[in-house]
Amino acid sequence: MSRVALVTAAEARELDEDLPPLAAALTAADVSHEIVVWNDPRVDWRSFELAVVRSTWDYVPQRDAFLAWADRVSAATRLLNPAAILRWNTDKQYLREMSRQGVPVVETHWIGPGDPVSIPFDRDFVVKPAVSAGAKDTARYAPDRKSAAAEHVVRLQSQGRLTMVQPYLLGLEEAGETAAIFIGGVYSHAIRKGPILKAAVDLVGGLFAKEDIRAREIRPVERALAERVLTKVPGGSNQLLYARVDMAPGPLGEPVLLEFEATEPSLFFAFSAGSAGRMADAILRALTRPL
Repeated sequence: MSRVALVTAAEARELDEDLPPLAAALTAADVSHEIVVWNDPRVDWRSFELAVVRSTWDYVPQRDAFLAWADRVSAATRLLNPAAILRWNTDKQYLREMSRQGVPVVETHWIGPGDPVSIPFDRDFVVKPAVSAGAKDTARYAPDRKSAAAEHVVRLQSQGRLTMVQPYLLGLEEAGETAAIFIGGVYSHAIRKGPILKAAVDLVGGLFAKEDIRAREIRPVERALAERVLTKVPGGSNQLLYARVDMAPGPLGEPVLLEFEATEPSLFFAFSAGSAGRMADAILRALTRPL
């Protein structure tokens, strides 16, 4: 029997739909496990052989504390995904790095806390902070609402946050996003996420926007992009227990990278038979040998 911590947030414990099937798959694999809250001071991380970060969806307003926690846990046990990946992936400036390495990334205009506010797009666009999750503090604007968007940016600047302004990709309206899920470095399955940035965004439990999710057969060109993204991970993708690559159709219909999720992404086990078992198998391998 092995002790595995499945790490969540207090508010997310009952909202994470991946936890029940993963727990069941670990039980079937005879892997002892416990669902724990990342910032619960009562948790003895040394009692676990492995801590698996899952739905720590409340980290955004306390990122420094979350990263300090990751460092502490790494000193007590093995953490997956690793602390260095969490530090890199929780700031969307990684998109800048990906773009410099030739990955097709959605066009992004960056505005720092002390920068003048400008909106360079004359079509629908999106404003969001570089440290964000679940579409919180994110909004879509029409080109005639640049003043409201500028106020949004100024609010983020007043909080010392780096802001991203991106064109809204109209291909999302029909095709939606494609999210490619990798487990143990191997492609597992994909889902379609419908557009969520409408006039108003309701956050479930104050943590994430409600999404329209369906299973999707990934196109070869999307899979090729997703696998290419994994090759750009600092330190190599072999250190990842899981990853999700979110893509959308670009201006000419070609896929572009929206986000690379290696911190706390939903993996949508309900939409792919056997995927929770594949995750349990990857966890079991991680317990017995390096990924």
